[in-house]
Amino acid sequence: MQTKPQITLVPLLDQEKESFIHDVQAAFKIAVEKEWGDTGEEVIPRQDIEEAFHAQGAESYHIVHEGRIVGGTVLTIDPETNHNELSILFIKGSCHSRGLGFAAWQAIENLHPETEVWETCTPYFEKRNIHFYVNKCGFHVVEFFNPCHPEPDYHETQGQDIPGGDYFLRFEKNMKEKTSLQNC
Repeated sequence: MQTKPQITLVPLLDQEKESFIHDVQAAFKIAVEKEWGDTGEEVIPRQDIEEAFHAQGAESYHIVHEGRIVGGTVLTIDPETNHNELSILFIKGSCHSRGLGFAAWQAIENLHPETEVWETCTPYFEKRNIHFYVNKCGFHVVEFFNPCHPEPDYHETQGQDIPGGDYFLRFEKNMKEKTSLQNC
């Protein structure tokens, strides 16, 4: 029987943000290159990551396993509504398929047990993310952003067309609902 990886969420320091941005972009580039090859474009624009850092209620963490940084997350916490956002969650490509993402998600849930609803988005082509959020973590797809139904906050970054940028899925997880999920 495989044991659950032990994850620690360590607050991100200001001087660590540059390497965090690089790690986020590298992690998400894997799926883009698998789908479209090397596009030569920023997969997640730096501006979007920096905006996540500075959003009201933002909390940023390294995901640490066995003393090593294996990923990171940015959360946006609203203590008035308890409707919180998972703005960024990534595991470094070299650390995939070890249960670290799910263990990190559980650590995030434990960090904010007051949360009533979690929300997040991912590009439609990110099959790995869709599986993770729906089948592992218990999220539900609640909205499909596309050219006929654009994301309200969507903006093109410096005129670049981000791969899959017009097509996103929005997920929610109602923490008051009981779900039984199995690892696979």
